[in-house]
Amino acid sequence: MKRGVAEVIAEKELLELLYSGKKLRLKEGFDPSFPDIHLGHMVGLKKLRQFQELGHQVVLIVGDWTARIGDPSGVSITRPMLTAEEVEANAQTYMQQFFNIVDRDKTEVRWQSEWFNKFTLADVINLTSRFTIAQLLARDDFSKRYSNGQPISMTEFLYPLLQAYDSVAVEADVEFGGTDQKFNLLVGRELQSYVGQKSQQVFLVPILTGTDGIQKMSKSLGNYIGITEPPAEIFGKVMSIPDSQIMYYLELLTDIPDKELDDFLQALDGDTINPMELKKIAARDIIVQLYDKKAAAEAEEHFVKTIQNKEVPEDIKKVSLSFIKLAPNPAEPMNIDISMLLVETGLTKSRSEAKRLIAQGGTVIADDVVTSPIWKVESGSIIKAGKRRFAKIINSDII
Repeated sequence: MKRGVAEVIAEKELLELLYSGKKLRLKEGFDPSFPDIHLGHMVGLKKLRQFQELGHQVVLIVGDWTARIGDPSGVSITRPMLTAEEVEANAQTYMQQFFNIVDRDKTEVRWQSEWFNKFTLADVINLTSRFTIAQLLARDDFSKRYSNGQPISMTEFLYPLLQAYDSVAVEADVEFGGTDQKFNLLVGRELQSYVGQKSQQVFLVPILTGTDGIQKMSKSLGNYIGITEPPAEIFGKVMSIPDSQIMYYLELLTDIPDKELDDFLQALDGDTINPMELKKIAARDIIVQLYDKKAAAEAEEHFVKTIQNKEVPEDIKKVSLSFIKLAPNPAEPMNIDISMLLVETGLTKSRSEAKRLIAQGGTVIADDVVTSPIWKVESGSIIKAGKRRFAKIINSDII
């Protein structure tokens, strides 16, 4: 149970609860500003699943009410103001992915709006009266901004209090979160004590470093591995992580026994194993958890062929489209806007992503690296986007 855990507050109290035989209520909240889950989320979700297997109840909080407020400071691109419809759509997608890891039958789903839609001004004043500005300024990011003379809105101060009230509303016994959520989770512990509930235990998991090996895994930073990405994509992305991160990934994301991990570490230190082999082990284990053994084997085979042996995959998809519609000048239909081509073929999700890929030299057409946004393309050409995405382009204008 302690593997992949950064800190428990308070560990002694949590142990007493576990040994008491009580069915614990395990709170996990999420911000539905974005719908996708990546491997960084999987670290905590695996711990939730472990607790479920011991007979405990997960309570999933959908932050639908706070998501509609957005980021009151206007400085965060990760917390946009959303409509109720956008929140609902994101939440449903999130939950479909959430239940790929966590047992749906042992999960209670609650929406913040159940209680916050009933809040009155008196309730808000009562909630804020429990805490002082000095307490809130103890949060690291608030403290730094205050010291630097940067503005902090009153609404921002409300966020930790609203998250804390979620714990009161569902009578949480344990709240799970990343180490960056420590302050907010402790506020929940304190608020429960104020209102006469038994204070929740705080279960903190490490922040997973992204594929860049530097910053935390984040969709906005582009260094993430989504849990619903195709197995071949997951395999390739795991293989791309720096060697220094491989033991971290094995420990936090796989179910490989600790003794084997110790053996791997000794082999790495003794330079008797290639880190690539350990990355393959991690990639296989993760894909088996998210898909199955067959998918893992096929993903590895694809990686070996297309990356290690630099072969074009046999099952390359064919895409038929109009070159004229992709050409800035219809009189020159073979000179195509490559960012549009990448989006139309499904090799990238957006033109901005496509343009970044082109600028980084990550787009190859007919064995030539694309160096210009407008590029000559012939029907039947194979386009490679990044290291693992391929398509054969057919000009539908040709009869």
